[in-house]
Amino acid sequence: RLYYTIGEVAEMFDVNTSLIRYWEKQFDIINPERNKKGNRLFTPEDIDNFRLIYHLVREKGLTLAGANKKLKENREDTINNYEVVKRLKEMRETLLEIKDNL
Repeated sequence: RLYYTIGEVAEMFDVNTSLIRYWEKQFDIINPERNKKGNRLFTPEDIDNFRLIYHLVREKGLTLAGANKKLKENREDTINNYEVVKRLKEMRETLLEIKDNL
């Protein structure tokens, strides 16, 4: 899919649309396009950036300023760390499914 509406993005992360708008203002890595009506249209790249921000703020407990600083200073390490955590969670879910099936 090429674009996601703000409602779809909010639903993906189980947050309010106001939080999506707020994060858009706070983080310059999120740049949604707008249609003729002015509605925000988020790209898959924006969604990936939201995942990083969500991970830093909601899962790791960083402040918005701390998350912004971390993304600006060391973006590659942040992305790699997020990917490792994501893979570990997937592996854990798979192992728990295997355990339940035994």
